[in-house]
Amino acid sequence: MSTRPITTVAPSPVDRRPRVTVLAGFSPHATEAVARSLLVTDPRLLLVRHDLTRVRDGHVRRIVRTATTLLEDETVHLVHGCVACTLSEDVLPTLVRLSRTHPASDVILALPGVVEPESLARCAAGAPVRFDSYVTVVEADGFLDELSTTDDLRDRGLHAADEDRRSVASVVARQVEYADTIVVWGRPDHRTETMLHHLAPWATQLRVGDTTTIDCTGLAARVRGTGRHDPRKPGLLGRALEGYPIGVHDPGDSMLFRARRPFHPQRLFDALPELTGEALRGRGQLWLATQPDVAIGWESAGGGISLTSLGYWLDALDAERWDEASDLRRLAADLDWDPYHGDRRTVLAFIGLDGDADDLTARLTDCLITDDELAGGSEARAGISDPFAGFFPVDPEED
Repeated sequence: MSTRPITTVAPSPVDRRPRVTVLAGFSPHATEAVARSLLVTDPRLLLVRHDLTRVRDGHVRRIVRTATTLLEDETVHLVHGCVACTLSEDVLPTLVRLSRTHPASDVILALPGVVEPESLARCAAGAPVRFDSYVTVVEADGFLDELSTTDDLRDRGLHAADEDRRSVASVVARQVEYADTIVVWGRPDHRTETMLHHLAPWATQLRVGDTTTIDCTGLAARVRGTGRHDPRKPGLLGRALEGYPIGVHDPGDSMLFRARRPFHPQRLFDALPELTGEALRGRGQLWLATQPDVAIGWESAGGGISLTSLGYWLDALDAERWDEASDLRRLAADLDWDPYHGDRRTVLAFIGLDGDADDLTARLTDCLITDDELAGGSEARAGISDPFAGFFPVDPEED
């Protein structure tokens, strides 16, 4: 018999703070219907929502209620009228306050239709609020139309600030992609179901509103108290850097493109109009031959494209700075390290293809630098024409 002393591990403290379930969705009707369906199942449950109709004038209406009682209906005056100000100046303070004044009440936070849940998650980083799940409500009827429209929010009078130039398609896509749970309101066709799966293969999908009655208790059991939200998971553009999947390869509807050599900036620039029209949604990371230090995020939707700096590749940093990256990112880099390129790699997902996946792969491959250009070394690549020069600062003070 072993004579070693028995050691005990203290159990982790139980988090008894109220749980916040975040509801996002571009359709106010569907999101409100799901919120009210959840509200009637628990008399202590609180519903918080904000009306952004006058946000550009610096006014936001906050409503807090239970299933039977209106607790608050106030107009909040903001210093600057925008979504970020609303989240930081009122939404988060309201959640913190309610968790203290109503410690026995969980909260449903119904975001306005133009708010992306990842924006809330960024603002909430480190806040003393217990986010249980991020749920996106999708109205089956019209979802594909919104995902394929070329309208901007401004075209519909929905922009949340004068400088808000987001497209409808990008907002709809981001709301679905960040969700850990998707509630489909109505009766989706096969195409809609497929698109939702490819946009967010990591999310749990539920369907309601396709019959004359709604099982509110059953819906609440599958949406509330799931603990599906992982606050450590990065935003979508940073997921490939940390080894998370960003899509599935299904040549009929979606594809993944991977490469361990950089893009030729001029050829990529010239091909952008064709590439953005090949799929309803594109996302991921890439690198350019003329800017080898910076990882570049790619987003395309509604016929438009956004390219943004994701910071330095680890291989471009001194080893002592690697601790600035997360454990998962360092692990992902180590598992896929290239002796020549380090952790530099392109990973792009294209969803809702309107063409041939093999043809799109060939077009992207044609935009990469050639063997001869690669053999020329960094000095030769530095002389390549770069239409993206200066677009991707990695110094936060320059961004």
